[in-house]
Amino acid sequence: MSIRYAFLVLEEHPYGRDMLQALLEAGFVPEVVIQEVSKIGDEEREKFFDRMAGCPIAPRVNQLMVGKNVPIYSVPNHNGDACFSLLQKYQPELLVLGGTRIIKERILTIPPRGTLNAHPGLLPWLRGSASVGWALYKNMPIGATVHFIDPGIDTGDIVHREQLAVVHGDTYESLNGKVSRLAAELMVRAVRDVVEGRVERIPQDSSEGETFRVIPEDLLEIGKRHLAQGTYSHFSD
Repeated sequence: MSIRYAFLVLEEHPYGRDMLQALLEAGFVPEVVIQEVSKIGDEEREKFFDRMAGCPIAPRVNQLMVGKNVPIYSVPNHNGDACFSLLQKYQPELLVLGGTRIIKERILTIPPRGTLNAHPGLLPWLRGSASVGWALYKNMPIGATVHFIDPGIDTGDIVHREQLAVVHGDTYESLNGKVSRLAAELMVRAVRDVVEGRVERIPQDSSEGETFRVIPEDLLEIGKRHLAQGTYSHFSD
């Protein structure tokens, strides 16, 4: 079984490359790939490269798609008219987000089977940005969540959620790399569930959890010390 889906990603985002590679390896080839080429995309890509420094990262999008006969487009904004027109042209059943800006409602109304996002944190407790850093600072579990997108920020129904095993010797960077790969695995499971018609949607409690911005450097350093000194409370070994 297969599904016609569009893959949206900020240009060469490492998180999205890991996800696209996992989807392709599972046999889920997109109908179309739409990359956003923008200042925001540049900033987010570099931010994730820093967070995942030293970790293996999947090949570039063009390399992953060699021989797949799938069109790859570049747009200045995933919420703009160019992306909207492309999605109207291809009429995907499903959108899969591989690291994007917040997607607006007019884009979300196009795919009849919804839009899936993989969040690098455990929802609903850690919404927004820099979930690994905030989890370390706040001494909370680390993990990933795949959820349907709604107009809020990381507030849509949960499909899969899994805590990451953190071991002594892990670093902030290694954890971000592991979370990226876990998120990709969960996305494969979620797409398979949609294809097989057995997806389970778990509504989030809007009163639970917090929404975070990028973590300040001084607080991130505190979290890193918890990890390095062994005082982080959620080691699995």
